[in-house]
Formats: sequence, structure tokens, C-alpha cells
Amino acid sequence: MPILEVRRLKKYFPVLGGVFLRRTGWVYAVDDVSFFVKKGETFGLVGESGCGKTTLGRCIMGLYDMTSGSVRVQDSSISKLTPAQKKSLSTHLQMIFQDPYESLDSRQTVRQILEEKYIIHGKARNDLSVVIGQLLENVGLSRDCLSRYPHEFSGGQRQRIGIARAVSMNPEIIICDEPVSALDVSVQSKILNLLLELQKTMGLTYVFISHDLSVVRHMSDRIGVMYLGKIVEMADASTIYNNARHPYTRALLSAVPLPDPDARKKRIVLTGEVPSVENPPPGCRFHTRCPHADVICQESEPLLLDREKDSGHVAACHFF
Repeated sequence: MPILEVRRLKKYFPVLGGVFLRRTGWVYAVDDVSFFVKKGETFGLVGESGCGKTTLGRCIMGLYDMTSGSVRVQDSSISKLTPAQKKSLSTHLQMIFQDPYESLDSRQTVRQILEEKYIIHGKARNDLSVVIGQLLENVGLSRDCLSRYPHEFSGGQRQRIGIARAVSMNPEIIICDEPVSALDVSVQSKILNLLLELQKTMGLTYVFISHDLSVVRHMSDRIGVMYLGKIVEMADASTIYNNARHPYTRALLSAVPLPDPDARKKRIVLTGEVPSVENPPPGCRFHTRCPHADVICQESEPLLLDREKDSGHVAACHFF
């Protein structure tokens, strides 16, 4: 039984124009996305900027209302929960945001930031200072930091505070929205290793959102590749990196820099511009940039299918 299941999720934003700001169209940010995540695993979500990864994560969290579809957490549909039930469920489902400064209240001390969740959920207790002090030490910070403000920390330290806040309620699922993209390369590995350590000790399940394929490979058990609001390929991490089938996935992998200067690989250069999410092309959304596109790609949208007898490797390509 999956701990998290997303079914045919859609999120459209209205485009307003004219003197009276009437709706003139839609932004198809997330369009018919389905996947599941098993308990204890990391599901990586990768794609170019603007493909809908963050919007999808916020819909799962309930920060955005879905246009249609469903999200089930612990066999409960989020859209059908009452406000009180959503509040209770939020202790099991948390999010680490991309910007470690904007996600923290600059007017609050670290103590206030970490105490807030306990107070909101009625879990405040006499030894709360001891609890949040231990929480800070678990993410690699000193108890002396409790009286300081977010602007007094480096980016990596601020992200550790954000991680401490996310794990404070002992959640089962954490949505990691580009948690290291705003950090220096030297700091990224430390934060990633911290996330892996916490996953092991706390039994966490991650949905790891990133545009960095190297980071996703290091973190993920299974990977979904998004393009223009849709998942175009999905499989376990080793299959994606060793036997990618979708032309877009192959192009992304060919762009990953290699540390070995003697290693050689053929770079796949995509031509053309990324289509507008307000007016996606008919048929396959990738056909305007695909080097293998044919007439059928312009006329018919490929289904996300497993054509290898229950291999778990699915791709939305007519030539898969």
C-alpha cells in the first residue's frame, strides 16, 4: 500500500486580462499527473524550470487547491478532509522550501520558529526548550542558536533550521522542494547527507523535487521526469540513468557534467523554444523540440505506458 498516491492531478491558473480582468485563458501548470510513493522511499521529481514541479508539490501539501484529481495520504483523500482533519494530517506531511531565508520569519528567533508548530498543534510542554534544543543538535546546530534570528545565519544553517522545523512533528512524508539549489556546492553535500541520515533514523518518505539530475540520482529510489506539466517518463533511478527511453530524458542526461575530463559522451542539443504553458502544442508536448518527432507526434498525445511487461518503466513516447 503506497503511503502517498497522486491520481490525475491537475492545477490550472486563470489568465486575467482586459479592463475588467476577465479570464482570457488558463495556465496548465500541472496537467493529469499520477504517481505513488512507497513508505521509506524517495521519489525524485525532475525537469526544467517552469515544468510544474513546485506547483505539484504545493498541491500535495494543500497549499494550492487542485483543479481536479486527488491526493491520498495514509489512505485519506486530502480534498475530502475537514479543516480540523487537515490540521491533524499536516503533522504527518511537511515541506522543506527552496529558499531557506524567505521560508523563515525574519522577525522570530529560532526558538519561536521551532516552538510555533508545537503550540499550534497543542503539543507544547514544560520541557519544550529541551526538546527544540535537541532538535537543533539533530540537524547539526548548537543550542546556543535558539536566541538568534534567521539573518544571523548562513544559507546552509538557515536550511538546517528549515529541516528542523519540518521534522519537529515526526512526519512520515516530507516534500523537499529544491532544498539545496540556493546553496553553495560545498554546502549541498552536507545538507543532502543530513537528509539521508534523518530518513534512515526517522523512517521518512521523501518527494524530492530538483532540476539537478546529479542530486536526484544521489537521493532517489524512483524518478519521474516532468515536461510542460506532465510526467513523460518514470522508473527506478538506475533504469532512468542507464536506459532512458524518452528523448527529453536522454537530452537532460546528456547535459549532466562529468567529473572525469577524459570521459566523453554525445551531447543532445535541443532546438527551439519551450512552448507556452498557456497554449501547449497539440499531440506530444515535446514534439516541437524532439529530434525524432513524426506526424503522429503532432496529431496524437502519447500515453504514459509500460510496454515491457510490468517492468515499472513507463514513458509517454510513440516510439518507446
